[in-house]
Amino acid sequence: MSDTATMHIDGASRGNPGPASYAVVLARPGEPVVEEADVIGKATNNVAEYTALVQGLELAAELGVKKLAVFSDSELMVKQMNGEYKVKHPDMIPLYQEAKQLLAAFEKFTITHVRREQNKRADEIGNDALDGRPRKRGQPFVESVAERFANSGDRKPAAPTASVTTTDATVRADALIILQSAAQAWSTQGLKAVPVEAVWEQLWSVLEDGNVLKKKKK
Repeated sequence: MSDTATMHIDGASRGNPGPASYAVVLARPGEPVVEEADVIGKATNNVAEYTALVQGLELAAELGVKKLAVFSDSELMVKQMNGEYKVKHPDMIPLYQEAKQLLAAFEKFTITHVRREQNKRADEIGNDALDGRPRKRGQPFVESVAERFANSGDRKPAAPTASVTTTDATVRADALIILQSAAQAWSTQGLKAVPVEAVWEQLWSVLEDGNVLKKKKK
């Protein structure tokens, strides 16, 4: 078995510059896949891509990874990191320098350009972050989806407010995210990774909050 971890990264900007996010999908041999994605404010695509690289390198180093193969659909960043292109934009130079410094933590490092369809998962969670569904470092996403219900001991949804509207599309999207995240955890870590009961409780909460289901009164 290879002892090299693989990491797919992506950066997104809606407007370029506009609301931006980064995403990291880290796979270590014999370990659960770790995902991280969050917003970074207003930025360009290139800044978002470099932020993904920096955050990903920090995450890998924290988890003790020594050999790392990175894959990105940003051809510009890959060529710059491999020394084929120079970094000239002032917004990118500090991130480039930080990434280079972080490489000292690794015994072996490669970065390779891939097509967008080969970077699908990182692209998905980066867009999730822009849509208000981030993956925080050290926090399983299945749990974070249910976070808005966790403050209530009986798991009843909060009363609706004038500023929040739950649509059928939102309910479907939230339910799909829960199922996809659970399925991924089960496929990589086995059924014990996420209790079926916990997934059902989260789905029930989402459906009930969207008035799709209503519990029978006792």
